[in-house]
Amino acid sequence: MKCLPVLTAFFFLALLNVALGADAPNAADQQNQQVLAVAKEVQTQQLAIAENQGKIDAKLATIAEYLRVARIWAGRGGKK
Repeated sequence: MKCLPVLTAFFFLALLNVALGADAPNAADQQNQQVLAVAKEVQTQQLAIAENQGKIDAKLATIAEYLRVARIWAGRGGKK
């Protein structure tokens, strides 16, 4: 998740650039709305990615635990 702060900073700077550099008020408002919409969409996607990563990590931890138990039982198996 290293790209989260980078993307947030990029969209903040883009929004700041549009807000400070626009000449026509109507064009500036339209560009601001577009940038804000894109920024909100990216934030929504980042939240979904973070949730999915959490689910993946939980499933990997479960699988790792099952493998650990299976190795313990397999190690106890054939020795008489």
